[in-house]
Amino acid sequence: MKTLLNLIWLVLCGIWMAIGYAIAGLICCILIITIPWGLASFRIANYALWPFGRTTVEHRDAGTGSFLGNIVWIVFAGWWLALGHIVTGFLLCLTIIGIPFGIANFKMIPISLLPLGREIVPTDRPFATR
Repeated sequence: MKTLLNLIWLVLCGIWMAIGYAIAGLICCILIITIPWGLASFRIANYALWPFGRTTVEHRDAGTGSFLGNIVWIVFAGWWLALGHIVTGFLLCLTIIGIPFGIANFKMIPISLLPLGREIVPTDRPFATR
């Protein structure tokens, strides 16, 4: 079932979301000082391609750098990305067929809001470590 949902997701919106996150990652990597956010954008792009069967876990020991980086991310990109996922998730949940895809959008809110210090793992092992 996860594979079917991922294929439908990929065709309908996953590829476009992944391309957007990948372009943002390329821009961040070109600017050199923003490389950590570029790498985070690439991780989110990967997650946006195939979200069903995966989840994110927060690493509490990520450090002050991740905390400060997430504050900068929230100010410049995170809040509008999270808002976009919230609006899209609610709109998708208006139809029965769209509910799983709306839930997938809601699952992306934490990583789009605070990407540094998070890891994407399969749902069968959500307490994975680095």
